[in-house]
Amino acid sequence: MTVDHAVGHDTLRGIALKIVSVAVFVGMQTCIKAAGEVPAGQIVFFRSFFAIFPIVGFLAFKGQLATAFATKRPFNHIARGVVGVGAMGLGFFALTRLPLPEAITLNYAQPLLVVVFSSVFLGETIRVYRWSAVIVGLVGVLIISWPELTLLNSDEALDDQEVLGVMAALIAAAISAVAMLLVRNLVQTEKTATIVLWFSSTASVLALFTLPFGWQALTPMQAALLVIGGFCGGLGQILMTAAYRHAEASVVAPFEYTSMILGVAVGYFVFGDVTSLNTLIGGVIVVAAGIFIIWRERQLGLERTRTRRAAPPQG
Repeated sequence: MTVDHAVGHDTLRGIALKIVSVAVFVGMQTCIKAAGEVPAGQIVFFRSFFAIFPIVGFLAFKGQLATAFATKRPFNHIARGVVGVGAMGLGFFALTRLPLPEAITLNYAQPLLVVVFSSVFLGETIRVYRWSAVIVGLVGVLIISWPELTLLNSDEALDDQEVLGVMAALIAAAISAVAMLLVRNLVQTEKTATIVLWFSSTASVLALFTLPFGWQALTPMQAALLVIGGFCGGLGQILMTAAYRHAEASVVAPFEYTSMILGVAVGYFVFGDVTSLNTLIGGVIVVAAGIFIIWRERQLGLERTRTRRAAPPQG
């Protein structure tokens, strides 16, 4: 097998793993939505605690379990856990109150906000191309949200669960973007397995603190759906990590947006959700902006590599 053929085969495997991971995550969201209006903190517990089992099983199979928890930065992991739990809780609240395609598509605001926050909090230089893509993408988010946001001026707003769902989804995307910055900091010194295990464990413990605020008795079907949702979360994490190991992030990342197609299909066939025109138009705009940002990152990465190769060696 030639080197080029091996690289191509690896890239295809990375893309396939990414698409499967996206499908598994949509399966997780479907289980959580099908469980009905369960308190968000209770959902976070099931999602985090039962995600640990497939992750631990995978690490044990790879012989990496003994060192997976070892870290010199426990407080950084806990901070990432606190922020991540906030984003997850609000995201699940939105998921139980919005049509599935809308909940999934509003989550696409996260990578756009990562660009904004990288500039504001980390002082990264963001050039006009990416700023333009972020602005266009956020217009797409506004188009998706507009039917609910227009209700804010009326007396119906506080009674409308979809209005609350949209607001929760947008705040979740913003908090999730902050969590991504914390992860970007952690990956410089920590293994992926360490980050994932610490997050799932921290989130499980933090979610238990919401118990006094009204967890509810679950039917056997609700409990089963939430346990399966948790397993799917852990399995999706493993598949996604493997995808990025087989192919470059700039090649794999755009396939995240296949979740929109899956979300529309599952929403229609499982929940009878007919995707609104606003969600479709806004979703296409947000996806286009997201893919442009990924493409731009790739171009800049290639440019930096060429510059390094052209630079004379330091003597």
